[in-house]
Amino acid sequence: MAKTKPGRKDLDSYTIKGTNKIVKVGDCVLMRPADSEKQPYVARVEKIEADHRNNVKVRVRWYYRPEESIGGRRQFHGAKELFLSDHYDVQSAHTIEGKCVVHSFKNYTKLENVGAEDYFCRFEYKAATGGFTPDRVAVYCKCEMPYNPDDLMVQCEGCKDWFHPSCMGMSIEQAKKLDHFLCSDCISEDDAKRSPNSIPVSPLSETKVESKRRKR
Repeated sequence: MAKTKPGRKDLDSYTIKGTNKIVKVGDCVLMRPADSEKQPYVARVEKIEADHRNNVKVRVRWYYRPEESIGGRRQFHGAKELFLSDHYDVQSAHTIEGKCVVHSFKNYTKLENVGAEDYFCRFEYKAATGGFTPDRVAVYCKCEMPYNPDDLMVQCEGCKDWFHPSCMGMSIEQAKKLDHFLCSDCISEDDAKRSPNSIPVSPLSETKVESKRRKR
């Protein structure tokens, strides 16, 4: 943590202007952009301090949205996905307009209802180089893409791998109505005449995604 400069004092918390919401070190916040047409920036508060005139500043570590990264948004990025960057900054506390929660990827996939203030992060991002940590993640389906929690996936009862209905020639509606599913690799000659069926679940349970997990 950076040292407090002379004439400044560390604060334990800050109350967002016009609200009763209290921000503390470690909280995630929404920060007002200069361009009112843009979405609010998301940051993690690392330090809160006030100068001798009681002007409050916050040292933050920025989260980047996929479209703000060098590689841009890709198919597997979730709508509420953020990258924790190595980009630090000092901002006026008055630019904080609200609080939010940035969940781990695992905890996010367990949410029954995703609210406006819910986000998730599974990668750390190096702003200068565009590098990610981790740089390899599990991939699924014939398309070999990482899991997007916004997309429905179905699990093969044979190999236990997960598939996008569209990659298996099914619509989302068809996938939701069926009870069993075998991927094309697991359908034997005896099963060839059987209609493909699927289980409308996503790869959230750790016990169901062990087989055929691949790294990319």
